[in-house]
Amino acid sequence: MKNINRTNLRRFYYHVRNHYFTTNNVVVLVGLIVALSWVWGSVQAMQRNYTLQKEVDYKQRELRLAKLEKQKLQYEQNYYNSDEYKELAVREKLGLVNPGEKVLILPPNTVPANDEEPSSSVTSASTVSESNFQQWVNFLFGGAYHSLQR
Repeated sequence: MKNINRTNLRRFYYHVRNHYFTTNNVVVLVGLIVALSWVWGSVQAMQRNYTLQKEVDYKQRELRLAKLEKQKLQYEQNYYNSDEYKELAVREKLGLVNPGEKVLILPPNTVPANDEEPSSSVTSASTVSESNFQQWVNFLFGGAYHSLQR
């Protein structure tokens, strides 16, 4: 049994050495190893270039944003240094007027004096005093339309 295993092992060794480890096969194997290592290096270089390019693009966007911010601040500075802004600021803060202008001071109980924004002409005092149900009836059956026509 031991002799048969040695013989089979020798035959297997002879078969592999003469059929698979030929010069041609060894050259092809070395060529495949070189090609695979070249492909692997190329893929790694492309991945590195891709990540670096993403970083460069991000930095360029940040640079453009910073330039736009600088330009906006420069425009604001020019506006705040302009005579028009100074005149508007003096009018708003101190209440000064130009010669020939008249100031209209409203009493504190009027609607425009209390509102920051001008009130719309659509809302009237009569609709505010009506109940919610009456407002819906007017809306659905055209009562509000007739009051707007007057």
